[in-house]
Amino acid sequence: MLYADVIVDITRSELNKFFQYRIPERLEKVLRIGMRVNIPFGAGNRQIDGYVVGISETLEYDKGAIKEISGVAEGAVPVEGRLVALAGWMADHYGSTMIQALKTVLPVKRGVKAVKKRTIRLAVPEDAAAEALRVFTAKKQSARERLLSELLIRKEMPYEVAAHELRVTTATIKALVTRGLIMVDEARVCRAMVDKERLLPLGDNAEEPIIHSPDQSRAIQGILEGMEEGPGKTFLLFGVTASGKTEVYMSVIDRVIAEGGQVIVLVPEIALTYQTVSRFYRRFGGRVAVMNSRLSAGEKYDQFTRAGNGEVDLMIGPRSALFTPFPNLKLILIDEEQESAYRSETSPRYHAVEVARQRARMEGASVLLGSATPSIESFSKALSGEYELFRLPDRIKGRAMAEVSIVDMRRELREGNRSIISNELDELIRGRLARKEQVMLFLNRRGYAGFVSCRECGYVVKCEHCDVSMSEHSNGKLVCHYCGSERPMVKVCPKCGSARIGGFRAGTQQVEKLVRERYPEARVLRMDMDTTRGKTGHEKILASFAEGNGDILIGTQMIVKGHDLPNVTLVGALAADLSLHADDFRAAERAFQLLTQACGRAGRGERGGNAVIQTYDPDHYAITYAAKQDYEGFFNKEILYRELMDYPPAASMLAVLLSAKDEALLDKAAYYLKRYGDAFSRRSGILSIGPAAPSVSKVQDVYRKVLYYKHQSYDILVQMKNYLEKYMEINSGFRNIMVQYDFE
Repeated sequence: MLYADVIVDITRSELNKFFQYRIPERLEKVLRIGMRVNIPFGAGNRQIDGYVVGISETLEYDKGAIKEISGVAEGAVPVEGRLVALAGWMADHYGSTMIQALKTVLPVKRGVKAVKKRTIRLAVPEDAAAEALRVFTAKKQSARERLLSELLIRKEMPYEVAAHELRVTTATIKALVTRGLIMVDEARVCRAMVDKERLLPLGDNAEEPIIHSPDQSRAIQGILEGMEEGPGKTFLLFGVTASGKTEVYMSVIDRVIAEGGQVIVLVPEIALTYQTVSRFYRRFGGRVAVMNSRLSAGEKYDQFTRAGNGEVDLMIGPRSALFTPFPNLKLILIDEEQESAYRSETSPRYHAVEVARQRARMEGASVLLGSATPSIESFSKALSGEYELFRLPDRIKGRAMAEVSIVDMRRELREGNRSIISNELDELIRGRLARKEQVMLFLNRRGYAGFVSCRECGYVVKCEHCDVSMSEHSNGKLVCHYCGSERPMVKVCPKCGSARIGGFRAGTQQVEKLVRERYPEARVLRMDMDTTRGKTGHEKILASFAEGNGDILIGTQMIVKGHDLPNVTLVGALAADLSLHADDFRAAERAFQLLTQACGRAGRGERGGNAVIQTYDPDHYAITYAAKQDYEGFFNKEILYRELMDYPPAASMLAVLLSAKDEALLDKAAYYLKRYGDAFSRRSGILSIGPAAPSVSKVQDVYRKVLYYKHQSYDILVQMKNYLEKYMEINSGFRNIMVQYDFE
């Protein structure tokens, strides 16, 4: 006997309870997860619809109380049913509960009210309304007289005007509706519509006819032909900065929409959303919707409702926009696909690229990834043929790449310059200000975890077991956040003997203060988490800079990704080492990506550009290849390191993240889980690491530990996950431990 877990009334429930039903024999071979079914519900067995979220042979309730599914609902599986099936895949693939997966893919709509606009208008000819007005005047029915008199002038008015300005009560309005003199129309108002007034300027050449380069034409034609060959394909568009990737995107989208399909465009940062929207809105008009993390629940609800109703063809947004309920989805486009923002930090810890590919397979769509610096994993798949690769090797209109120079900050220090701005960068900034050109100063702080480096020789303290940077802790120790090994804080450099060794610290506010003091004539803008807290904080700063209301823009990584500002001719990367030596095996990759993207912001207009990379480690391959804008040279070097250390994509990796409020209980649980897992590791050849504290070992009084497992086979790691889960299920001590799984 098979049983189905069914969730009912999915559009309004809080998704917190399943009901189990018996599957009749006639449906055993046709029923699948995600299907909408008719079920008897409640004491009266009224027939309602539900969605199948699980199928098993295990009965969780009294056999006598179990009811039987009446049948499969008529019609095709609706979009919500397909999203339920996607949630089922995510729960299984990422080791989360079905409830967690459902809450990720389906917007919870309880408590969100639709906003409606009510309009009052005449329902009879003007002569009939005038006759009724004479009657109201004679009878001294002043409220009815005021309303009808105003409608004879305006013909229609907002409900609020009648209620507040004319002081007409609801009862009066209902009375006139009952007499057939007026009508009240209701229309749903969509929150968070695109505000045309806030769109960013596109520059002087925005109206020029579009002429594709030969490389753009080949990419557009190849992608469209690949989509016609069959759904489920993944394409990688690999193009240098300013090579015209966005125009390729829009040309492909144009064809998809013309043929009746719908498109999801993912962008990694909220800061990128409005420049992207500006381009897409001017191309595709009002059938573009926008999603971002700063929208209210009501605004998100409205955007999803518009998509589900077929009112829009294109949804733009971050990771959560992937679950837009489009009924005819044909393309999922992921811009800057290498960005870590596409990885969820909460259970299920999914990667948007993987989930996009799965959704595309389930719904007959295609996936298009784009980047100037693809992830090592994606480029590896493209080279192996799993993805279809298209290249844009040159900037549009034959424009040259920015000239990039590397400044050795050790030499600056020896020459007496203790400023965060090198002499070379200072000279270039002064020249740009004199020519009324714009400057970006980029300070990367993402991934910073207190690494320790020598200012004399550039040496960085690394773990001898894991080859990642060790982090400085307040207890005077250096800790590896992969294996947990510790060593005392160093006082002198082990390589050169200098005492100039310690933690690396810098901040955008300090940089802003220095810049204002050094260049008093410059108009300085700062863009970081502190200056962009409001819902429109990013777009206001970017719009101001794009309109020429600033000379120098200082910011974190959000300023160097995707923005096309033709008057920016100089970019300075003030502290490349902050990302280069994070405690992560991807540190070199992310440093290369960020520096390449930063250099790519310079010289995108008619004038040439310069970029300056300031570092204490000028010979590191991530720095040298970024300066040359040589992605493939970097890839070939980095993949050797991954293969040597068995890091993805050379091998698969599973992180088991444990958290609890009781630190002693957490330590004990991690210890015994590790011991239990070691038995499976020895049999299957899995390499286990940890337990160790992650970079942030305590959040809101909740302690955290992590275990790592590496193996060539992803399936073997799934078996390890299942093995550990069984152990935790039969041990009551794990009931107070939260467990998450993160597959790489």
